[in-house]
Amino acid sequence: MTGSRCARVRLWRWRRNPLKRRSDVIEAWVVLAGWVIVLIGGLIAGLVAVAAVERSAERQRTERREVPAVLVEDAADRPPAGATTDHRVWAAVRWTEADGSTRTDEARVPPRTRAGSSVTVWTDQNGRITAAPLTEGEARLHAVSGGVLAAASTGGLVWGAVRAARSGLERRRLAEWAAEWERIDTRWRWRTG
Repeated sequence: MTGSRCARVRLWRWRRNPLKRRSDVIEAWVVLAGWVIVLIGGLIAGLVAVAAVERSAERQRTERREVPAVLVEDAADRPPAGATTDHRVWAAVRWTEADGSTRTDEARVPPRTRAGSSVTVWTDQNGRITAAPLTEGEARLHAVSGGVLAAASTGGLVWGAVRAARSGLERRRLAEWAAEWERIDTRWRWRTG
C-alpha cells in the first residue's frame, strides 16, 4: 500500500500566490535576514574574539618575564588533595629585581624541593609573581575556541530572535484567520466553532 505524496513547493513565500498574506512575506524576509546576520555576524564576532585573545596573549608575552629565584623553605611532600592537573605545591621564594631590590613571595614549585634550590618564576611589570604567558600553541587553542564560541553564541542569539519574530508572526496570522472565519460565520449565519 503506498501513501499519497504531496509535492513540496520550495520558496513558496517568494512566489505569487493569492493565498499569500503580508505576514508570509514579512516572515520570509525575517528568515532571510536572520540567515545573513547569523552568517556574517557570527563570522565577525568570531574574528573579533580571535583578535582579542591574540592581543591578550601578546600583551602577556611582553609584560611578563622569567626570573631566577631561590626557595626559602622546603616544599611540601605532595600537592593538595583537590589538585588534579597541577602537581606543584606552594612555597616561599626569593628573587632579586632588576633594580637590585630583593623580593619574597609564594610560588608554585615541584613537591619535595629543598630550601636553597633554584627555581624559575614569572613576574609581571609590578614585580608580582604571575603565571607563565601562554605559549604559541595555547594562544592558538584559546583563540580558536574563543572564536568558535563567540560565533556560535552570536548565531544562537540572532537565530533565537528570528524564532521569536516568527512566533509573533504566527500568532498574528492565526488571529487574522480567526477574524476572517468570524466574519464568514456571521455573513452566513452559522457558527463553526
